[in-house]
Amino acid sequence: MKHLVKKAGREGEFRIDSKATSTEELGNGPHPGTVRKLCQQGIPVLQHRASKMERRDYEAYDYIIGMDSQNARNIERIAGGDSQHKIHLLLDFTSRPGEIADPWYTHNFDETYNDILEGCKGLLQKLTNDS
Repeated sequence: MKHLVKKAGREGEFRIDSKATSTEELGNGPHPGTVRKLCQQGIPVLQHRASKMERRDYEAYDYIIGMDSQNARNIERIAGGDSQHKIHLLLDFTSRPGEIADPWYTHNFDETYNDILEGCKGLLQKLTNDS
């Protein structure tokens, strides 16, 4: 998402972050398969270590995006609900709402990349049309 926003020349308009909803990956960097796929696509891999979402993140952001229903449930639990309707699945911003398969299990980084790219493009289009 950061790459798309930068390419659109709109990076000053958005604050984008990534947080974990569980503890398994805390402190870890991106998965090597993800790094490989991003490099293949010419997308810079930013220095990032997984940190856990906190309740205050719900108030700090306008949209909270999950990849699958388990993410969405964890986000809602951490946030203490979704009274402001901020929690969405990324593919909700495409013509085919649903879940993004976790390449940790599928080993299909190409499919996951394509789904995430489509979702991010749809989200960016919604955000720029709404502004």
